[in-house]
Amino acid sequence: MDSKNSVLLSVGFDEAGRGPLAGPVCAGCVILPSDFPIEILNDSKKLSEKKREAAKLVIMEKACWGIGLVDHATIDRINILQASLLAMKIAYSNMLLKLPEWAKEQGIEAYKLSGITDGNKCPEVPFECRAEPKADGKYPCVMAASILAKTRRDEIMIEMDKKYPEYGYAGHKGYPTREHMGICRKIGPSPIQRLSFKY
Repeated sequence: MDSKNSVLLSVGFDEAGRGPLAGPVCAGCVILPSDFPIEILNDSKKLSEKKREAAKLVIMEKACWGIGLVDHATIDRINILQASLLAMKIAYSNMLLKLPEWAKEQGIEAYKLSGITDGNKCPEVPFECRAEPKADGKYPCVMAASILAKTRRDEIMIEMDKKYPEYGYAGHKGYPTREHMGICRKIGPSPIQRLSFKY
């Protein structure tokens, strides 16, 4: 959608779960409204769990957003970088389904998109996108994307903990802690283990 009177909408991307040894990588894609209370946002890693959860609810209520997941088997097949970019592309596709109605609710008749992602590579999207290291601590739309990505991935790993309690996923979320690596060496990989990662 484009015209001389188009509103430029910033699309933020971020992922959670590049470093873990198990589970999916999860990405968020978010456009914030002009009246969003950005003071509740930050890099998801710098927020307490309580503040992340509170921010997530506001983002889901007020923003236009999408979440994308890529599972451990696909990560093993295409590598974690490509899986992260794919998760962002899926998140964008899911956000795009909501965008026309959301824009209408915001009183926006025409718009153009411009993307920014945390890191050094952008997902494949049909508009200009730039990558910037530590963008999740600078740009509200990327902060919001990082919050959605992390909270969703944490939810999944807590669910996995119930399914595979011997691995302690609710505690370490699959990150390469001494505890997690020790369990994997002792009883073997779990069904959601990334087998292409070094232990």
